[in-house]
Amino acid sequence: MARTMLDPEIEALLSAAEIESDISIDDIEELPSSSQINNHQQKNSLSNNSGKSVHEVDLSKTEFTKIEQLTNPTPSKVYDDTTYYKTTLTDENASSQRLHQILTKYLTTTDQSDRTVYRQQIVTAYWELLRGMVPKMQNVNLPMPKRMFVRYGILLPSLFKPEQKDFFAKMIYENRTGEPVLYVDEWFKEISSGRMKNSMTDENKQPRKANLSGEEAAQVEQTRLMQLQSKNSGKLQSAENIVSMKENERAMLEIELKNRIDTLCTHQPIMGLEPHTEALTEFQRKTFSEITDILHRLSKNDKELTRALEEFKESKSVYDSVQNKLSDGPQVTHADTGAVAIEFETVRQMAKMTVGRRGNQFPLFTREFYHCTENGTGTRENVIEVLRWIESIDPGVFHRIHKNVPNRIVPYVLLAPTYGDRGFCWEPFDRYNRVTSRGRIVVPMYPRDLRIAVLTAVADLRWQVAKEKASVYWMEEGLTGQYYQHFEQQKLKGDVKEYFIEDYILWITKESNGVQRLEKDVRGIFWRHLPFPKPLKEELRKRSLVYDELCKKDANREMSDGY
Repeated sequence: MARTMLDPEIEALLSAAEIESDISIDDIEELPSSSQINNHQQKNSLSNNSGKSVHEVDLSKTEFTKIEQLTNPTPSKVYDDTTYYKTTLTDENASSQRLHQILTKYLTTTDQSDRTVYRQQIVTAYWELLRGMVPKMQNVNLPMPKRMFVRYGILLPSLFKPEQKDFFAKMIYENRTGEPVLYVDEWFKEISSGRMKNSMTDENKQPRKANLSGEEAAQVEQTRLMQLQSKNSGKLQSAENIVSMKENERAMLEIELKNRIDTLCTHQPIMGLEPHTEALTEFQRKTFSEITDILHRLSKNDKELTRALEEFKESKSVYDSVQNKLSDGPQVTHADTGAVAIEFETVRQMAKMTVGRRGNQFPLFTREFYHCTENGTGTRENVIEVLRWIESIDPGVFHRIHKNVPNRIVPYVLLAPTYGDRGFCWEPFDRYNRVTSRGRIVVPMYPRDLRIAVLTAVADLRWQVAKEKASVYWMEEGLTGQYYQHFEQQKLKGDVKEYFIEDYILWITKESNGVQRLEKDVRGIFWRHLPFPKPLKEELRKRSLVYDELCKKDANREMSDGY
């Protein structure tokens, strides 16, 4: 890379590094407080306009809100800071020095084989530097360059093209959407504070220390209470949702009952024999059985409503109790370094998985590898728009059935600053709270095709949720069972889930537009278990007899109560 691509300050740093190979990062002075990010923005970055935390599952929401503003109109000045590089590496001990030295050699060498070696060394040095930086993400006074380095992998603003620099400067920093779509720095901030549990792993957790200090004990207790409250919040909403549904059902039955009674009590006068009226008509006599049936349904509804109200009251009592304990408890200011250390290794594995074994593992942002369009970059707003598009085609994609009631639960989405092309599902839900907990999916920020990257993650989520629902019968029942049987009948080789993901991508991108790319059996399975919305079904049946036949099967199942 030519020296002319670098700003004067970086040029000076690199020149110094060539003269003195053991340059110490400790010699770099601290930045003034003017470079620090606005505290108010950070404190409120993970709350929506109503003040609710992204960890609270809102069961009343039925879809994503369309995002009108994908970027800020006015660009940030953070990348114009001539001390950006210095600030990022300040106070990060030996790891920053090592990264600085290797990056210097990488940018200045002309030998391609040496460049390959340095590139691999940068990967290791980057993760060692990140290991020491992520516990600091909870600090509201953390300089903006450090946070942008963790969030986007941007270490040298000089590696931007002018238009790339302008785009990144206009990215919206805070979470204005209220959706659980988090950047890496926000992810670690929530883990550190205890508001979010560690991602599930197969490894056993390290036992906590027996003798805790007063502050450590308070932190453990507050973390436990916040996690418990997150679980209680979902249960409370689910209980309230059932109560509302039963109340609406009662209201409809009462209206129906009143109409029947009004019909029964309406009598026509007998012409010539006024004021006497006619006896009950044959139609009115039929209302006796109808009224009896409505009364039976009302009685059943009342029993179900009584039970639902009791569950709601109990959930509300538990929620209020935990909330009072949280309010009365001490404010925890220190990070949970143990949880952060565990999560760091998990996130590192997640980043590797988005790239794959043969992908580009280079962790720093550079124009050399960034080839995304503005709408194709995995920003929070762009990813939510893709998720909104997927849900408009597959309305049940985030639904989880509890007591025959579908609850829409959007998973946590981690935006990893990698040059990967595939997203994936890390866990479909919390193993200790299958009802209302959020799952976790990971999406690379710099893919070749953002829609495909998000689709692979959502398809993986779809598969894992269906598989967990079927439990030990996943090869026999439900979505996974029918697809697996098709897989076996066709004598296909490889991972059945990978075949499903590829077919799901075709289902959303092609079949939803009337382009028939799936096999007949697969199309039938998806039509039944991953149904399009009714308006789209009606549009498709006009285009082809294939979809018309599927619509007729739907009608037959509805008539036989087997749908």
